[in-house]
Amino acid sequence: MKILQINTTINSGSTGRITEDIGCVLLDNGHESFIAFGRGNQESKSTKIKIGTQKDVNRHGVLTLLTDRHGFGSKKSTKELLKEIDKLSPDVIGLHNIHGYYLNIKILFNYITQKNIPVIWTLHDCWSFTGHCTYFDSVGCEKWKTQCEKCPKTKMYPKSIGLDNSFKNFNDKKRIFNKIENLQIVTPSHWLKDLVKQSFLRHPAMCIHNGIDLDQFSPATNTDYLRGKLRLQNKKIVLGVASIWDARKGLSDFVKLAGELSDAYQILLIGLTQKQIEVLPKNMMGIMRTESVAELATYYSLASVFVNPTYQDNFPTTNIEALACGTPVITYNTGGSPEAIDLHTGEIISKGDTSSLKAAVTDWCTKKNRNHTREKCRERAVQLFNKDDRYSDYLHLYEQMIKNK
Repeated sequence: MKILQINTTINSGSTGRITEDIGCVLLDNGHESFIAFGRGNQESKSTKIKIGTQKDVNRHGVLTLLTDRHGFGSKKSTKELLKEIDKLSPDVIGLHNIHGYYLNIKILFNYITQKNIPVIWTLHDCWSFTGHCTYFDSVGCEKWKTQCEKCPKTKMYPKSIGLDNSFKNFNDKKRIFNKIENLQIVTPSHWLKDLVKQSFLRHPAMCIHNGIDLDQFSPATNTDYLRGKLRLQNKKIVLGVASIWDARKGLSDFVKLAGELSDAYQILLIGLTQKQIEVLPKNMMGIMRTESVAELATYYSLASVFVNPTYQDNFPTTNIEALACGTPVITYNTGGSPEAIDLHTGEIISKGDTSSLKAAVTDWCTKKNRNHTREKCRERAVQLFNKDDRYSDYLHLYEQMIKNK
């Protein structure tokens, strides 16, 4: 098979690593893998196709900012992509995040419809069936079920300071996305799958949980060195990891938690900007983002507990990365985040309940037989979130799409 995947990034961030891992499974099974991407330029085992330039991304950003028409810019770069697809002639196109200031959805979907190319579309958020936002649960909005208008989240990504075009965006997406006949939707969580069924999208949907490299994300043996380097001897480490730390990731809740925990605990956050690090309370420690998987795995292994107080999410890979390194997970009851854990490997807390969050952190950090807990965490990751298993599910799905063409 010759498979083309399209995503905002390549081999960077959660969706970029997912596309890379799917590509590796394809290559390992003797198929051809191509990845088209709009931003960044990480190394990849698949053949790379760059979409547009940074200037194109910037222009799309300005269009979004002024007119709230995200996904309808990047005309030239999308047409250039279609020329590459013509040369490539893929058997199946695997779409991932098609928002991110780099693609024109109308041009792309009209082309796919005309060429009748089978599509597997993995939704990593809710943008595909709303008039503006990627998530709506943080504001309790349900307009997406009937008709988006007067959007309460225009000031959030993809940010608009000018118009509110959520009404038009909603109807344009409904028309554009339902054109393709041979399209299978995949969601990384059962939560998102249920939402898709309630949306205007007519296509069949199935859940394939994200997977990770269990060789890379595994309990590290050199944590004593890192503990000494950070001067965290005898501390119970409460870890948080995110690519972008903002209100939806629960940064303010971590600050509250830090104020309530004793000196026996140390909150450590990875992925902060230098500016954010400079204003952290003294009892919190911040580290900037790392692209080193080995380094990240060591931080997960060092932690007593991984905390994910997210207010909007699909199926965070950070949860399963922590489990794979033997670290229990405490998460808010948000989106598909709770699907990663069970009673033996973590705890689910109501959104914003920092009192219960503190109690859970204290409980999990002081549990007896912690080695047994770590074994259970690792065991769950091996059974359910091995990338070779999960992305082989994609391989079989690609084969089925070609067979049904």
